[in-house]
Amino acid sequence: MKKYLFLFLIPMLAFIAPAKKKKVIFFGDSITQAGIRPGGYIPRIDTLAQKAGRGQDFDWIGAGVSGNKVYDLYLRLEEDVLDKKPDIVLIYIGVNDVWHKDKRGTGTDFDKFGKFYEALVRKIRGIGAKVIVCTPAVIGEKKDNANPQDKDLNEYSQWIRDFAAREKLQLVDLRSIFTQYDQSNNPQNLEKGILTNDGVHLNDIGNQKVAEAMWKAISE
Repeated sequence: MKKYLFLFLIPMLAFIAPAKKKKVIFFGDSITQAGIRPGGYIPRIDTLAQKAGRGQDFDWIGAGVSGNKVYDLYLRLEEDVLDKKPDIVLIYIGVNDVWHKDKRGTGTDFDKFGKFYEALVRKIRGIGAKVIVCTPAVIGEKKDNANPQDKDLNEYSQWIRDFAAREKLQLVDLRSIFTQYDQSNNPQNLEKGILTNDGVHLNDIGNQKVAEAMWKAISE
């Protein structure tokens, strides 16, 4: 009897569907746009997933556009995120909202930044996706708040931390990770070249730091 039961179960097992992969979208600006390229933080996250034996658990989708600010993300949210029905969305925005105030005379006012950010999260959560929020890392790598935009960047980052705590969102605090690393590894107080190529966009070490921090949040 056991033999016949086993033979009956074999074709049944063949029709069991494999576990559905979790769709992960990285939503951001040029840092994310570059992050999907070879050597970027998204392929590095895939490498970490493979090492953990979870490489087949996820599909990674980069949705970064150069120059984007928080309201740009809001405008392309439907097409680039919601329509794709993700399971997890990482929001990594804020650098241009601060940087472009001085660089181009644009940017995003502090109060508007928060309102757009809240609207993004509300809509993503509305489709049942998990949201992971990230603080913007650096605009210049000098220590002790010696970079021109450090004051604003600290304020915007603190808003994201407070928002994450209030809404019980997972937080990847890249601002803290980068400034702490620069504090210990930038003895000449250079403006760039420690974790970035130009003070903003990531070099190999910066990409690896972001990958490790994001993978920790995703895998949890």
